[in-house]
Amino acid sequence: MSKGPKITVAGAGALGLATALALADAGAQVTVFDPRAPGENASGVAAGMLAPVFEAVLDAYALPHFDVLTAGRDLWPALEARAGLTVDRSGAVAVGDQDFLSGVNLALLGLGVRPTELERRALDGLAPGLDAALGRGLLVREDWRIEAQSALAALRRAAQAAGVEFRQAQATGFEGAERLVIATGASRDLAVVAPELDLLAPIKGHILRTADLAYEGVVVRGAGAYVTGAPGGTTVGATMQTGMDDLEVEPREIDRLRAAGARLFPSLAEARFSAQTGVRAATTDGLPLVGRGRHHGVLLAVGARRNGWLLAPLVARLIAACVTEGEAGPYAERLSPGRFSQTAK
Repeated sequence: MSKGPKITVAGAGALGLATALALADAGAQVTVFDPRAPGENASGVAAGMLAPVFEAVLDAYALPHFDVLTAGRDLWPALEARAGLTVDRSGAVAVGDQDFLSGVNLALLGLGVRPTELERRALDGLAPGLDAALGRGLLVREDWRIEAQSALAALRRAAQAAGVEFRQAQATGFEGAERLVIATGASRDLAVVAPELDLLAPIKGHILRTADLAYEGVVVRGAGAYVTGAPGGTTVGATMQTGMDDLEVEPREIDRLRAAGARLFPSLAEARFSAQTGVRAATTDGLPLVGRGRHHGVLLAVGARRNGWLLAPLVARLIAACVTEGEAGPYAERLSPGRFSQTAK
């Protein structure tokens, strides 16, 4: 049995599970608390994008942090092998009108990424069913993805095999452990021991899934939506509503997302969709809070905006380094929860 420190991890999403596995591998005795059933969290309401390139190109908050996002993606092959899950490396293609593609191309070149320009014949092979009016695209192989629910299940199995225990209950504190890792997304329930949680703002997102169209092509990025495959179906995402923390499905947001998806794949116009919502958390600079909190024994792994899956292995590595006093790497300061208090000074 492990003689390492006892650690409570609050939250069983992508960040919590990856961190629990890394801590168990480092010799800690880990218990994960989450009141929800497995997969019923914001990490499960996701398309599983491991997409540093298009996140930086299409999200102004992500652009300054392209190097951090890329570092997160580069740690995924090791997590893939450790957890026995599958990463789809087929890439993503941007399509749209001339202005949209010109802007995307300029942004890609600014990041040092040279896309492959595709004509219509190539698009037919990579993205079957794409609107015939979309005659060219820009393919990026540097962006990957996982299937979110399958990945959550794989991480949970690997963590259990490594000795991690799970409690379907809410952590109200350290729960008898020496250290507490807070990976609870937008929740502020543990703010009494982690006042840094007040730095987070909620972001509500909608995603659509349909079994009427089984899409097996690459991820398609367009203006206002992306389309990707799902087991036996298709996923269209995603909306972002900053400051919203409810889980109500909003018909107006669904209609907008459905219309944007149908502009990419006309067959989606008549598809029957199920809608899901999730609430994520973000800081004002777009990077998560990762590392030691203000109170002794508290560690934070929260606020990854829309990049929780992408950054999960990097966050896990940083938290494990805090516990083992190991080498944290070049991004520890940039992600430190204390960076905002330093800025205030």
